Amino acid sequence: MDVSTAVLRRNESLVTRDLAGEKVIIPIRGKVGDLGCIYTLNAVASEIWNRIDGVRSVSDIINVLAQEYEVSLPTLVADVHRVVDELQHEGLLLTQATSEEPA
Repeated sequence: MDVSTAVLRRNESLVTRDLAGEKVIIPIRGKVGDLGCIYTLNAVASEIWNRIDGVRSVSDIINVLAQEYEVSLPTLVADVHRVVDELQHEGLLLTQATSEEPA
């Protein structure tokens, strides 16, 4: 699947907080925060995280960010894909299931 067309959602087993200009993410395992696996997102990654809602595709998020920030489109696409790939690899983002039946 092309990551640009993917619709992602945040893993529900997480606690997130904004702290000193960064987003802090703590996975919840067995009803307890896993303090050995705390993630922090810088301002740019936080902007991407905040727009992941289980409805918009990665491409939609890129388009919104392109309108808000002065950055070249190839740089923006590469940055968003890198952040999304890393967050998926860590299990913080999941691919949203669609309501469409496979053909």
